[in-house]
Amino acid sequence: MQITSTANPRVKAAASLKERKGREQAGRFLIEGAREIERALVAGLEIVEVFCSERLDPDEARVVVKLGRLERLQIVEVSEPVLKKLSSRENPAGVVAVARMPKPSLRDFVPPHNALLLVSVGLEKPGNLGALLRSADAAGAHAVLVAGGVDLYSPQVIRNSTGTLFSLPVFAASEQEVLDWLAHHQLPLVATTPHADTLYWEVNLRGPVAVVLGPEHTGLNERWLGKASQKARIPMQGQADSLNVAVTAALMLFEALRQRRFPNTGGQT
Repeated sequence: MQITSTANPRVKAAASLKERKGREQAGRFLIEGAREIERALVAGLEIVEVFCSERLDPDEARVVVKLGRLERLQIVEVSEPVLKKLSSRENPAGVVAVARMPKPSLRDFVPPHNALLLVSVGLEKPGNLGALLRSADAAGAHAVLVAGGVDLYSPQVIRNSTGTLFSLPVFAASEQEVLDWLAHHQLPLVATTPHADTLYWEVNLRGPVAVVLGPEHTGLNERWLGKASQKARIPMQGQADSLNVAVTAALMLFEALRQRRFPNTGGQT
């Protein structure tokens, strides 16, 4: 049986998860798209409900078959207007899942030897956080710590991370909790700031380190800059006075990867 009404109670409950308040109240969030849902399944997230179109592309159809093998999971066919109500995309995907929100504890996470961590402080744009997670996954960061800012389970974060949110250890906590955890594990901080004297390829990123980035329009506050053992800046040659925060994250992380693979080149000792 197909649900065609956007006023259906199940549809309205799922659509409320597009907003942070709805997610926090329900302890659930939306995952839209075959790639993102598949990565959530691989990560072991609990899928509690699925809505799908009668017209699926091959990737979506494959994921729906996988979902159909899960016990006690009902897959509901819905009309295109219902999918649009659930979607956060201009062109809705053919499948949307409702998942139970995981609650990983930063206190229980023990960083590996020679850890490479990324810390985002107060980011305000979900798309930026999603792209930042994608960069962290690509560069092999061991974890991402999200200190305040946008909701980690925003549909835009999930989409822009292409689901890599689920394959990385990612912890959301307050700024003070993250600072306390970093201090407890004695992890040096490298703060990114346009006011630093040292260029990013001159900073030593070979050992255990937490790379810290702040909002684009204000940057890191003195609370974080004062805790940093090193500060790094990206050289700017044109008219722009700052880079997208996800681009900065990618440059820092891949420079760390380069230094670790070629320890005798670049970075102050």
